Amino acid sequence: MVKLFSKEDVLKKAEEYHVKFVRLQFTDIFGVLKNVAITVEDLPRALDGLILFDSSAVDGIVTEGETDIRLIPDPDTFVIFPWRPREGAVARLICDVAKIDGTPYPGCSRGILKQTLKEMADNNLNLYAGSRAEFFMFKVNESGQPTIIPHDLAGYCDLTPLDLGENARREMVLTLEEMDIEIGSSHHELAPGQHEIVLKADGALAMADKIATMRFVVRTIAQRHGLHASFMPKPIEGVSGSGMHLHLTLFSEFTNIFFDAGVSNKLSDNAQHFMAGILEHARAITAITNPLVNSYKRLIPNDTAPRLRGWSIGNRATMLRVPGETGGEVWIDVRTPDGACNPYLALAVLAQAGYEGMRQELPLSKPLECKPGSLFKTQNIFLPLNLGEALESLHKDKMISKVLGKHVMGFIQKVKQAEWNRYQEAVHPWEVNEYLSRY
Repeated sequence: MVKLFSKEDVLKKAEEYHVKFVRLQFTDIFGVLKNVAITVEDLPRALDGLILFDSSAVDGIVTEGETDIRLIPDPDTFVIFPWRPREGAVARLICDVAKIDGTPYPGCSRGILKQTLKEMADNNLNLYAGSRAEFFMFKVNESGQPTIIPHDLAGYCDLTPLDLGENARREMVLTLEEMDIEIGSSHHELAPGQHEIVLKADGALAMADKIATMRFVVRTIAQRHGLHASFMPKPIEGVSGSGMHLHLTLFSEFTNIFFDAGVSNKLSDNAQHFMAGILEHARAITAITNPLVNSYKRLIPNDTAPRLRGWSIGNRATMLRVPGETGGEVWIDVRTPDGACNPYLALAVLAQAGYEGMRQELPLSKPLECKPGSLFKTQNIFLPLNLGEALESLHKDKMISKVLGKHVMGFIQKVKQAEWNRYQEAVHPWEVNEYLSRY
């Protein structure tokens, strides 16, 4: 539900709920949630954008060119953390980041998404998004450090006593709902220790805020239960990885313009052009939605991993899938993203690619409905096989580069290329086990 909070509303609510500390939260270029904590006495200054900080916190790395930046809180994101004391309560505000002169800071990923959505809104188009986020809960060792030992041996939709994380997951859901985040469902996933929480659709900016908040809440509640929650895409060899599907719908005023009752698959021309735009830029988009070396261990060729640059209704190996229409609603399930991505940048590049597809009226390819195994021989429909390939595609894609801007592109290329190089240079245990005794 959209809220319209003013500065005065925030100050009144902070007083009413005895707030003592406020966390000014923002996300760096690489999707890591950061915050600056202030006391409630400084809240009026914060709401006026007078809290200054160092740009390295937003850029994700320290360089010689740091500048001062302003944190500009969004009053609509004010919420009180339910697990904190009611006296001396702690609240949060999600912030945009601006330069000292008040203009948008080019490293602010939330600002990048807002700019993309504004361009669409100026043409009476509003993007809505939902999310299905998967994660593992692992045991910790005697020192409190995370292990990769799952906390249970349950499977898909199992209940207690097999699902030992049910209590923690229930508390996560209740906490998120207290923070005005609507939950569609939650359950145990396929792999031991793996869970899923579904966030109901909202405006794309609000959904990016909710995803960032959800990851923070999940990890916090897991820790309170003596567990470590991880959104790492593929933490355990031989079992399913964790994704973060994004469900996209486009509205013009109150009309879902992806829906057309007059065609057999209910996909309007707008939906088809939007999907074609995403597929046109799919390889570059993958560098944003799947930003880790480890991301590509999840995107392996099998019957369910979304490895194919295509769309389908029933084939879960495709990047895009269109679930069956229900009650006049149609949405696009983007299956590739994982929980390590920056949700603001992921939604920005998907939105712009789809919008460009509509503007250019790009034709949609035929659905890839045959068995995935028969498609894996067709190399040109693969998504990137590794982070190196994805970064190369990103470097060549002028449209996606323009969405991100030179500042963000520069940092992504620098940091992620270095990450890929480190991985390439490392000698992995598999190599030692495979080759040392034989050669």
